[in-house]
Amino acid sequence: MFPDLRRECAERLVELEAPGYAIGGLSVGEPRPLSLEMAELADPILPRAKPRYAMGVGMPEELPEYVARGIDMMDCVLPSRNARNGSLFTSQGVVRIKQARYKDDGGPLDPRCGCYTCTSFSRAYLRHLFQAGEILYAALATLHNVKRYLDIMREIRHAILSGGYPEYLRTARSLPVEIE
Repeated sequence: MFPDLRRECAERLVELEAPGYAIGGLSVGEPRPLSLEMAELADPILPRAKPRYAMGVGMPEELPEYVARGIDMMDCVLPSRNARNGSLFTSQGVVRIKQARYKDDGGPLDPRCGCYTCTSFSRAYLRHLFQAGEILYAALATLHNVKRYLDIMREIRHAILSGGYPEYLRTARSLPVEIE
């Protein structure tokens, strides 16, 4: 998390003329703003024509922030780990499926999502599976969370190609993270 070392590392990596560049050490417990700042430092140094990969980062609301800092690809255990632990990422924010308010909720997890989980199962049923410790819950929840991540990246790609990324980023920054 030292800017001078981060810059020097990026400069030395460019000398390798690699087909792409990984940026690591951004998700080992430091504050998110500092992680984003370190990713941003590499942007003017790494070639724009080659892929840039941020290793192990990315809550849903952070994906547009990393892209805004020149990152092309990210990977993270969060979609699967958080799903297994009852946190489901939706277009309206995070659903904590273990909450009692979902016990009798017959609606889909995310009405705007077309994944198998959302089109086939209610919040109440997903909560039941989670509470019962059914392995099916982990599979359905992970399927949904991965689909949500892919949808976000698809939205970002569309916004960039259509020239509307600055507006997309402003909108993304104003969205709630948690469902009230």
